[in-house]
Amino acid sequence: MQAKLLRFLQEKEVRPVGSNNKIKVDVRVIAATNRDLEAAYRAGEFRKDLYFRLNVVTVHLPALRERRSDIPMLTHWFLERYANGSGAQVTSAAMKCLLQYDWPGNVRELENCIERAVALGDGKIIDVGDLPPAVLSAAPATEIPITSVQSSLSSNDLEDIERATILRVFEQVNGDKVVAGKMLGISRATLYRKLKRYNISPRPDLGASPGIH
Repeated sequence: MQAKLLRFLQEKEVRPVGSNNKIKVDVRVIAATNRDLEAAYRAGEFRKDLYFRLNVVTVHLPALRERRSDIPMLTHWFLERYANGSGAQVTSAAMKCLLQYDWPGNVRELENCIERAVALGDGKIIDVGDLPPAVLSAAPATEIPITSVQSSLSSNDLEDIERATILRVFEQVNGDKVVAGKMLGISRATLYRKLKRYNISPRPDLGASPGIH
């Protein structure tokens, strides 16, 4: 199959099954993998010529555990997909569990998690009990503070993640506190407390606010 793919990429033509005629094609190929193809071709497990034919522009997408501040926004987006119009919200405790989990399956695992929670829940509130066992196993207790010392991350790491999350959400909603609170799964009082704690000014021009890096 690698030889056929290489021939297609080089000659830019295909032959339909059952036909003797070749058809010229003009396409752009995007390939994705979770393997180290450079190591694979050096080990003889992947064609070297195919690797260099595919490896024109490389985009590295960090694992979800390396960009935890994306989790609340992705969670909200998946809620819109699977519980559209229901007004479903994620509790603060459930959101903390999502933030602490390492997501070995990345965004697809998070999507499956939210789809499961919507299917099994009451359609209004997604709480800790609606999350999969794998997510709960990473949590030391049902109610997990974001700065828990039992987390695999340090308290400073978790505070940085929480602060970055709030900043990203406010940038997305242009400083709307009500919408931001819903996306983050926290009450308005908790949101105000965290804004004060992290010295965040919820304005549309967040990037220019002093003290925010």
